[in-house]
Amino acid sequence: MLRFIALRLVKAAVILIAIVTLNFFLIHAAPGDPAAVMAGEAGAADEIFLQQLKEQFGLDKPLLTQLGIYLAGVVQLDLGFSYRQQMPVAELIWDRLPATLLLTTAAFVISLVLGTLAGVLASARVGKWSDTLISTVALLFYATPLYWAALMAVLLFSVQLNWLPGFGYETVGGNYTGFARVLDIAQHLILPASTLGLFFMAVYMRMTRASMLEVSTLDFVKTARAKGLKPGLIQRRHIFRNAMLPVVTLAGLQAGQLVGGAVLTETVFAWPGIGRLMFDALAQRDYNVLLGVFFVSAAMVLLFNLVTDILYRVVDPRIRAS
Repeated sequence: MLRFIALRLVKAAVILIAIVTLNFFLIHAAPGDPAAVMAGEAGAADEIFLQQLKEQFGLDKPLLTQLGIYLAGVVQLDLGFSYRQQMPVAELIWDRLPATLLLTTAAFVISLVLGTLAGVLASARVGKWSDTLISTVALLFYATPLYWAALMAVLLFSVQLNWLPGFGYETVGGNYTGFARVLDIAQHLILPASTLGLFFMAVYMRMTRASMLEVSTLDFVKTARAKGLKPGLIQRRHIFRNAMLPVVTLAGLQAGQLVGGAVLTETVFAWPGIGRLMFDALAQRDYNVLLGVFFVSAAMVLLFNLVTDILYRVVDPRIRAS
């Protein structure tokens, strides 16, 4: 197992460097000059000032030289310097990362638990009205645009009913500490995490339902029924566990996609995570921040994939690490 993990980490490092290199060229190929943006906002867009800005931030060097400098920094976990925020990118992302991890973890748990539960219930009542109702509701959540669902959630639960806070990470000026602060953050988390989680919940529901229906037709399940085992026992021990392999695979892939979905969610709910940081950096042409967020997001996806491979052995001991 240790050899398997070490080999996967080496492969992940190579993939990560390739992703960073590709992102570097794609971002620099996009229209817009960060030096021109900064000069325009400073009210001095003459050529001398532009050249000074480019020299200050290393934008006057050849593109391959800039890439080499950036890759050398990435190897040392130095993601460069933010032109606009006037602080190191790694520090800027580190300040925002806990909020994003909190949001994506909560959304992941909501989507996986509710989706799996709904899939199990639907498979147990296949062909009945409850199966149709669960499938329809799940499809409705999946088909609804994420930003529209987020806006409607704010209008309903925050503006109209005044049940939950609609924006921010915690109450501004609340100065809460201890458990009171935890409770305040949890209240602000409910709407964004639920909105993001319900969007992905439909996928787990459909996958769980289809997988359980497929497993229920296999020979070992028929044998268990012929032996007179209780339906609930067959459902839990024989069908559910074997049906979870495709769900675990999907969960590992979509755990990284939640970071992408968090961009819209964090923007609508003013959640101070790296998704909103990336959105602001894109508007400001802050290349180093964009590259830093892409690097962290790619690293998280690769990490989730490695964890998924390890979990395979827990779910199905028949699978070998090789």
